[in-house]
Amino acid sequence: MSTPQILGPDGRPIERAALGDLAEPQTARLTHLQREFARHPSRGLTPSRLANILDTAEQGDIVAQYELFEDMEEKDGHLAAEMGKRRRALLLDWDLVDPVNASAAEKKRTKQIEELVRQIPDFEDMLFDLTDSIGKGFVNLEIEWRREGRAWLPARITHRPQTWFMTHRGQQQEIRLRSNTSVDGVMGEPLRPFGWITHVHKAKSGYVERTALFRQLVWPYLFKNYSLGDLAEFLEVYGIPVRLGKYPSNATEADKATLLRALAGIGHKASGIVPEGMLIEFQKAAEGDPASFELMINVCERTESKVILGGTLTSGADGKSSTNALGNVHNEVRKDLRDADVRQVNSTLSRDLVYAIAVLNGLAPDGIARCGRFRLNAEEPEDMASYAESLPGLVKLGVRPTVQWVHEKLGIPQAEEGEAVLGMPPEPPPPAPGQLPAQVPGQPPAQQQLQPPEVAAATAFMSAMFAALTGRMPAASATAIAQPIELMRAQLARDVAPATGQWIDQVRALVERVNSLQELRDGLEQLLPDMSLQQYADAMAQALAAAALAGRYEILQEAAAGGAGRA
Repeated sequence: MSTPQILGPDGRPIERAALGDLAEPQTARLTHLQREFARHPSRGLTPSRLANILDTAEQGDIVAQYELFEDMEEKDGHLAAEMGKRRRALLLDWDLVDPVNASAAEKKRTKQIEELVRQIPDFEDMLFDLTDSIGKGFVNLEIEWRREGRAWLPARITHRPQTWFMTHRGQQQEIRLRSNTSVDGVMGEPLRPFGWITHVHKAKSGYVERTALFRQLVWPYLFKNYSLGDLAEFLEVYGIPVRLGKYPSNATEADKATLLRALAGIGHKASGIVPEGMLIEFQKAAEGDPASFELMINVCERTESKVILGGTLTSGADGKSSTNALGNVHNEVRKDLRDADVRQVNSTLSRDLVYAIAVLNGLAPDGIARCGRFRLNAEEPEDMASYAESLPGLVKLGVRPTVQWVHEKLGIPQAEEGEAVLGMPPEPPPPAPGQLPAQVPGQPPAQQQLQPPEVAAATAFMSAMFAALTGRMPAASATAIAQPIELMRAQLARDVAPATGQWIDQVRALVERVNSLQELRDGLEQLLPDMSLQQYADAMAQALAAAALAGRYEILQEAAAGGAGRA
């Protein structure tokens, strides 16, 4: 059975021998690199020496240049603060996205790869180390692999100084480990496949030793150092009053030395003694203006802020002309820089980390083109309130946004299968005849439109009766009539009968006992002795109305029976 072929990120086959021992880092045996110490070229830096360092880097010896870059970030507080803002802007949430038009198998593999990537220890520290290339042009992080069950995982990912490497210009520029050996006729040791994360950050186009952002900052750094030194010297010379000692003409050398020590003591300790006959006078310090030095320092710092962050109003380097509107404009520039940095980092981690884990664990059978891609989530969530108002109207107009797009815009992750989610309460089912509608959870009963079933039944009954009397009753009205009739009959039996049953029984007994209408009238008066004439008239009107309704009820029953027959 043939061994599956390993493809590199460029699609070319990789020999298994070239991978070496994955558990042993490539630099483990390059002890000469580990024993090197920086020479700190920033000490006593002059314009001519700086130009020589930059020229040497262009000829392939980049050690001095990157040692200078380290000193710059270490000694210049403003530069370090601005670089920190830009680098930490990339410490974002991340995920893996499926390839375009991914199949079910590819989606499953992407999930498996993401689970492996999330097991990498100190992932945020690795991401921060990767951003070291923003200022220095490139960075190499060495991967040390380990076995976790049947899976290969990075045990640690270590930042290696740029001074450990050298560049070779060929058809394509190559970064190699610095060594005295020659491989393929080129000095240096090639980087082992799947053993490194190599991020080349393009602040500008060109060879890697010239694309570093710090190349644009070395001259402001130098001039700022000169100005700081001059300012310190100015304050030392002109910030302290001049002390003038006077000695008599017959003073000996010992007396003069004593006077000089007294001057020094008064300057530093504010106390001292002199022999009698000697005199110390304090002269006003010479006039001087430190504003010129401060101006030069501010110009250099504003230049650093513009190069690193694209503006000055988000860094505090320009407090005079700062306004909220201009600050927002400059902040948008910072977002553009961050988005550009994010795209470059995404490409590097997709190629050198995600794909490496996928290949070593058999999860990239179709190469890097069909492998999941790393993505830093730099998109800021949109205003949910505005989307909640606008989306329903847009959907009604025919706009068809995908669910994934809406989740990404609002910054809401999509739920996995079986994961608990929040949701709207289910719509209550329509009430059955004779039942009250279900109460909506979370809504007070006073705000609900509670409609007794008798009212609904009466409404349906009157609608059906109107249709029957006007001759426009459809066949289905028979059911519409029968249901409210039965419901109203049940209501009468439940509510009216207990209150009126005894009185009706008395009237029925009186009717059966009397022989004339005169006797019936007298008997009714005896049943209700306190009832007035008007009350009798009202009761009679209600009785006639009830009789009329009873007649209509019989007509309606016949109409319902006819409608049911036609149906």
